[in-house]
Amino acid sequence: MRFGIVVSRFNEFITERLLRSAYDGLVRSGAKEHHIGIVRAPGAFEIPSAARSLAQTKKYDAIICLGCLLRGDTAHYDVIVNEVTRGIGQSAQETGVPHAFGVLTCDTLEQAIDRAGLKMGNKGFEAALAAIEMANLKKAISSQPSAVKKKKTKSKKPLRKRNA
Repeated sequence: MRFGIVVSRFNEFITERLLRSAYDGLVRSGAKEHHIGIVRAPGAFEIPSAARSLAQTKKYDAIICLGCLLRGDTAHYDVIVNEVTRGIGQSAQETGVPHAFGVLTCDTLEQAIDRAGLKMGNKGFEAALAAIEMANLKKAISSQPSAVKKKKTKSKKPLRKRNA
């Protein structure tokens, strides 16, 4: 299987940890290194657009989205979190390619560090496992014969216009 990874450069201290762990999770699960594509987006807001671009190539069985958003003192955080989440979900639904959500949404840098490899495991690794599972699920569903049979209809000949 082939996997695309979109990773934000913003908060790179965290996102690089997520990327390394996601990559490791894919390789440990049997993905070939040359079947993993990595694209870097400037920030989390750009992740959905980059993910959609990868999905539309039809080269990948799943896309892994990695980023880190830290709450600040303004409403900017809430706006970005909502748009990134909506955009990733919309891309997955509209392209039919599973997208795994590995975007951290944390109140503090300490929480982000914990979720990128310390106390709470690594969410990049978890996103990779989710992508593998969803790619396998999609493959299993699409390879099963349909339980719905198409009804045969008689072809209708087009009506001729009568001269008035």
